[in-house]
Amino acid sequence: MTHRSIRFAAIGLNHNHIYGQTRCLLDAGAELVAVYAPEDDLAEAYCKAFPQAKRVSDRRAILDDPSIRMIVTASIPDERAATAIEAMRSGKDVMVDKPGVVSLEQLAEVKRVQQETGRIWSVCFSERFETRSTERASQLVAAGAIGRAVQTIGVGPHALNNNARPDWFFQRKRYGGILTDIAAHQCDQFLHFTGSTSAEVVASHIANYANPQTPELEEFGEGMLRGSGGSGYIRVDWYTPNGLGVWGDGRLTILGTDGYIELRKYIDVAGRPGGDHLFLVDGKETRYVDCSGVALSYGPKLIADVLDRTETAMPQAHCYLATELALTAEAKAVRLGAVT
Repeated sequence: MTHRSIRFAAIGLNHNHIYGQTRCLLDAGAELVAVYAPEDDLAEAYCKAFPQAKRVSDRRAILDDPSIRMIVTASIPDERAATAIEAMRSGKDVMVDKPGVVSLEQLAEVKRVQQETGRIWSVCFSERFETRSTERASQLVAAGAIGRAVQTIGVGPHALNNNARPDWFFQRKRYGGILTDIAAHQCDQFLHFTGSTSAEVVASHIANYANPQTPELEEFGEGMLRGSGGSGYIRVDWYTPNGLGVWGDGRLTILGTDGYIELRKYIDVAGRPGGDHLFLVDGKETRYVDCSGVALSYGPKLIADVLDRTETAMPQAHCYLATELALTAEAKAVRLGAVT
């Protein structure tokens, strides 16, 4: 481990996003030292993937170790706020899976503790931080490739039956609702690409059209956002058909005054193989941009932030606002249709 790295540990493994979070820090040179999870099956799978992680039977063994600088967590969504608060009060910075919280009340408490402790509370918005096409789009937009970015259209379709789902997945109070959960990604990208530092939810909808056996599952959601730098539209769902071949055809369109960028993050339908496809249209041409060699910056920047007490990976205010927008969209959403 170099002097520009950190030691970190995992607490809570209930969502598979913990693997991406862990790799994000490992790839940036951090050292994984320990893991706590009460579920034997989850802990065994994690330790098989990351044998350097020592499983501990008491989370305090991690929280009381002063050499551990950061905690990563993907516990059940309604437990993430408590995990983060406990970690911050123990002097640790935190990287939490989205949704970082499931209510505005939890967000207020997390914010209060973060400000009291001076710790970092970073939500890992993987649709931006873990995709090379989005990283490249950030570079292009910052360089003025499409002029001023004024609108985003973000769609986040997911497959419902590609994994076995635990009971909490179907309990709204535990997962927070579809806009709280999935749409947090699209809220983050809207703020990031339009440069909005303030924003509001104009309208939002939720629905359960196809799963009457699980009435608390929201499998469709949409919303419209208005910010200081532009506007945004969001659509998220659990309708990905089995024939697609991947868990979701996630896309983002960034409209600029001099062109636009479209990202097809996980699949180019009936097109090029693999993921991370970027298409750029400007005043001169339409071109495909290869993103395979683009380096991801979130992990290295977050490690630097832990060491230097900076906010280069993501401003704390941005993290709060993206989370607040998703929570507000969920809270004010009009329910469409009826369970069939």
